Amino acid sequence: MVLQIEEDVNRFKRIIKGKIKENLRKYISHGEMIGKKGKELVSIPVPQIDLPRFRYGDPEQSGVASGEGEEGDPIGDGDEQGSKKAGNMPGTHVREVELSLDELADILGEELELPRIEPRGKKEIVTEKSRYSSIRKTGPESLRHFKRTYREALKRQVTANEYSKHNPIIIPIKEDKRYRSWKKDYKPQSNAAVIYMMDVSGSMGDAQKEIVRIETFWIDTWLKKNYKGLQTRYVIHDAAAAEVDSETFFSTRESGGTVISSAYELCAKIIEQDYPLDEWNIYPFHFSDGDNWSMEDNARAFELLQDKIFPASNIFCYGQVESIYGSGKFINDLHEQFPDNDVLVTSMIADKEGIVDSIKTFLGKGV
Repeated sequence: MVLQIEEDVNRFKRIIKGKIKENLRKYISHGEMIGKKGKELVSIPVPQIDLPRFRYGDPEQSGVASGEGEEGDPIGDGDEQGSKKAGNMPGTHVREVELSLDELADILGEELELPRIEPRGKKEIVTEKSRYSSIRKTGPESLRHFKRTYREALKRQVTANEYSKHNPIIIPIKEDKRYRSWKKDYKPQSNAAVIYMMDVSGSMGDAQKEIVRIETFWIDTWLKKNYKGLQTRYVIHDAAAAEVDSETFFSTRESGGTVISSAYELCAKIIEQDYPLDEWNIYPFHFSDGDNWSMEDNARAFELLQDKIFPASNIFCYGQVESIYGSGKFINDLHEQFPDNDVLVTSMIADKEGIVDSIKTFLGKGV
């Protein structure tokens, strides 16, 4: 009976997962899910799904097939005339289900066919961990394995016909003693630093920042699934750049002009000061509407990318959010300047519906 229930619950979970996949673009493009995050769980409304369960009735009431009434009569105390007008549309049945962020990351990865991250070898930290996973015949008494010692003594006495079931005394000797032994496991531990940069100049409005907010949430969700040591840094810029916390990153009002090189200078400084290249996988993401102040600043930005940021990064992702106020030229200038650079990945994000494709463009490259 228990096995049957577990099988039904697992089947229900598979159905839920399938429904989420069907509507993944809708869930990802809505920011409401981010606001519901708490204790690594999010609630997701899944339509047309319910889990059957038994309901116990009042023991003082009559049971099934008792009392007055004929076959086909309505059950319960409802209004026979009905309280609403007739209609030809089906009702909506919605169930709130909770999923962990890890489960959502798996669904995101499967649906978008994102690769399992394989960090570059030079950017792995090797951690040493001792595990008591073996047995040996010598060792300190504090590590003696009593069950193994007893078993060896019992085998020896039975083999030598020294064991009596009427007087079952087991006396271990030196040769019977077994001790716990450890071995050292050397495990690569991948750490990642993600640096989010966002243009907050006058042409980047609330709609553009909402797109950035949603996309960075899902990028973080998937990277955290693959990296246990993920660190996230936030940079905002208009004509000048500053490092901020996540709340400021998403709530700063737009103002000022745009000098993209200011963000790249700060990004390069953060990498140089805090993230040794032989220990960290580094992922800078820059979101802008593509409207930079001048071609001279473009040249300075390209110099910083070429000399400092690209060599330190696994990938450098530039996402350009469409704005009616921005020229949108910077992404074309990037393509012209770095036509064959494998580190650079760019994405055009027209609206919220483009978030899913943008994530796949960034993370589907085999980072």
